[in-house]
Amino acid sequence: MASDCEPALNQAEGRNPTLERYLGALREAKNDSEQFAALLLVTKAVKAGDIDAKTRRRIFDAVGFTFPNRLLTTKEAPDGCPDHVLRALGVALLACFCSDPELAAHTQVLNKIPILSTFLTARGDPDDAARRSMIDDTYQCLTAVAGTPRGPRHLIAGGTVSALCQAYLGHGYGFDQALALLVGLLAAAETQCWKEAEPDLLAVLRGLSEDFQKAEDASKFELCQLLPLFLPPTTVPSECLRDLQAGLARILGSKLSSWQRNPALKLAARLAHACGSDWIPAGSSGSKFLALLVNLACVEVRLALEESGTEVKEDVVTACYALMELGIQECTRCEQSLLKEPQKVQLVSIMKEAIGAVIHYLLQVGPEKQKEPFVFASVRILGAWLAEETSSLRKEANDLSQQVATLAISPTTPGSTWPGDALRLLLPGWCHLTVEDGPREILIKEGAPSLLCKYFLQQWELTSPGHDTSVLPDSVEIGLQTCCHIFLNLVVTAPGLIKRDACFTSLMNTLMTSLPALVQQQGRLLLAANVATLGLLMARLLSTSPALQGTPASRGFFAAAILFLSQSHVARATPGSDQAVLALSPDYEGIWADLQELWFLGMQAFTGCVPLLPWLAPAALRSRWPQELLQLLGSVSPNSVKPEMVAAYQGVLVELARANRLCREAMRLQAGEETASHYRMAALEQCLSEP
Repeated sequence: MASDCEPALNQAEGRNPTLERYLGALREAKNDSEQFAALLLVTKAVKAGDIDAKTRRRIFDAVGFTFPNRLLTTKEAPDGCPDHVLRALGVALLACFCSDPELAAHTQVLNKIPILSTFLTARGDPDDAARRSMIDDTYQCLTAVAGTPRGPRHLIAGGTVSALCQAYLGHGYGFDQALALLVGLLAAAETQCWKEAEPDLLAVLRGLSEDFQKAEDASKFELCQLLPLFLPPTTVPSECLRDLQAGLARILGSKLSSWQRNPALKLAARLAHACGSDWIPAGSSGSKFLALLVNLACVEVRLALEESGTEVKEDVVTACYALMELGIQECTRCEQSLLKEPQKVQLVSIMKEAIGAVIHYLLQVGPEKQKEPFVFASVRILGAWLAEETSSLRKEANDLSQQVATLAISPTTPGSTWPGDALRLLLPGWCHLTVEDGPREILIKEGAPSLLCKYFLQQWELTSPGHDTSVLPDSVEIGLQTCCHIFLNLVVTAPGLIKRDACFTSLMNTLMTSLPALVQQQGRLLLAANVATLGLLMARLLSTSPALQGTPASRGFFAAAILFLSQSHVARATPGSDQAVLALSPDYEGIWADLQELWFLGMQAFTGCVPLLPWLAPAALRSRWPQELLQLLGSVSPNSVKPEMVAAYQGVLVELARANRLCREAMRLQAGEETASHYRMAALEQCLSEP
C-alpha cells in the first residue's frame, strides 16, 4: 500500500520517482559493488535533467563525501571497468554538489583542488565520452569554487593556474573552458596568479600574442579584450611586444567601428602603462604608429567630452588619456625620441585641442561627481600637459582652481573608489606657471597659494610623529618637495604676498617646528633641504614676526638649518698628498645634483637673516659653526675649494663677524685672518682686521 502511494507522494512534492528509487537503492547498498552500481544510476539520473537545490542536498545527504573521495583516489577498479570511469563518477558527484555554493566552499571540496587540477592535463583518448564528461565536470567544480569568496586563493594555492595554462596550451578538449577560468582568476587575484605560475602564464601570453598577430578574422577583436589580463606585472617578453604591436598596427590602421577600435585602444594603453614607448619599434614605421595612436586617442577624447550630455565611456577615455601621456612624453623627449620634429609639432597641436576638451569637461563637473575616479584621471592628464606645455591654455587651466580645491583637500577614506590627492597631479604645472607673471597673477587671484598652503599642511600631517612613514607612497614626499618649489617661486617673485597672506605665517610655523626632527631622519635629506631653504627665505621676509624673535621654535629651526648647511662638506685625505681636499660628505654626495641649488640658496638666505635677527649670530657662535667652518677651510687645499663655495662661505662668515663682536673674536682665534688671506676673502679679511 505504501509503495502504491509513494509515486503519488513524490509527484506531489515535485520529486523525480526514478531518482528517488536510485537513492533508495544507494541507501540500502550492502557493499561497494552495490553502492557503485547505485551511484552510476544516481549520476545518470542527475545528468538526465535539471535538479533543484533541495534534491541536490538530498543526494549529498545520501552520498556524502566519503565514497566520492574513494572514487577519486582509488587505484583498483573492478574487472572490465577502466580506472578513469571511477574518477569520472567521483567528479560527476562533486560537480553536482558544487552547484550548491555552500558545498563548493566545503573543505572536502577545497582539498580536492590539486587532484582535480591534474585531471585537466591527464593523457587519454580524446574521443572517449567518459573522459570528456569528466573534464566538463572538473571545470564545473573548479568554476564553482572560483565563485566562492575565498575560492580563487585556494585554486591558486592548489596549482590550478599552471594546470589551466597547460590545458589551454595543449588545445585538447575543454581548452576554451581553461582560458575562461584563467581570465576569471586573473581578474580576481592577478598578483597571486603571477606569483605562483609566472612561467606558465608567460607561455599563454606568447601563444595569445602570436595568435593575435596572425588573426585575420573577428577573433583578433576578442583577443584585444583578453590580452590586457595576461600582461605581467614585470617585464613583457620582447617577442610578445613585437606581435602585439604588429597586430595593433593592422587593426588601428584599418577603418573600424567603435566596438572594434575601443578594445585595441585599451590594449595599447595597457602596453603604454607597462612599457612606456619601448614596445614601439624605432624608425619610420614606429613613428607613424605612435602618431596614429595619439591622434586616435585625441579624436576619441574630443568626441567624448566636447558634447555636453553625451554619455562618456570612461574606460575608453581613460585609456586614451594614457596614450596622450605617452605622446606628451615623446614630444618632450630630446634624445632618442620616436617622433620627428614635424610630427611633434602636429601632435602638440592635436593634443592641445584634446586638452581643451578635458578642461571643458572638468568645468561642467558638478559636486556630485567631483570624487569619481574618472574626474581624477581627467585632472591627471591635465597635470601631465601643464607640467610640460605651459605656453597654451594657461588661463583656461587656472580657471579650474576652485574645482580642484574641492578635490585636493578630499581625503581618501578606506574602501573609497576615489583615488584622492588630485592637486598633486597639477603641482608640476603650477611650478612652471608661478615663474611667469601672467599665470602667477591668475593663480594668486584665484586663491591658489592659500589652497597650496592648506594642502601642504594636510600632506605634512601624514609624515608627522604618530604616522607610519614607511608605508607612505613616494608621491607624498615628492608632492611636498614640489610644493616647496612653488613656494620658493612665490618668495622670489611675489615677496609682498608672503608678507601679507596669513597662510604663510602658518606655513612658517610648521616649517620651524618640523625641521629639527626632519634633519635627523635617514633618507629624507632632500625634503629637509627644501624645508630648510624655504624656511630661511621666508624668515628673511617675515623677520619682524613675533614667532622669529628668538622663540624656542625659531632657535630650533635655525639650529637645524645650520646642521643642514654645515654638514655638506668634509676634509678628505688624498693618496700621495700631505693636504686634504674639500669633498662632499657621504650623505650629500649621491644627491648633490638635486641638492646643490638648494644648498647655495640656503647659504644666501641664512646670510640675509643674520643682520635682521640680532639673536642669530650669538646662536650660530654657540653652535660653533663659524669656528668649524674656518677649521675645515684651514685643513684643506685652497685649490680644492671652488670659487662659488668660497663666495658662499665668505658671505656667511662676513655677516656673522659684522653682526657680533664675539663672533669676530672667535674667528680671529681660529686663524680667521690667515684663512681669509689664503682664500682671497678680501671682505672677511677686512672685517676681521677691524676692532
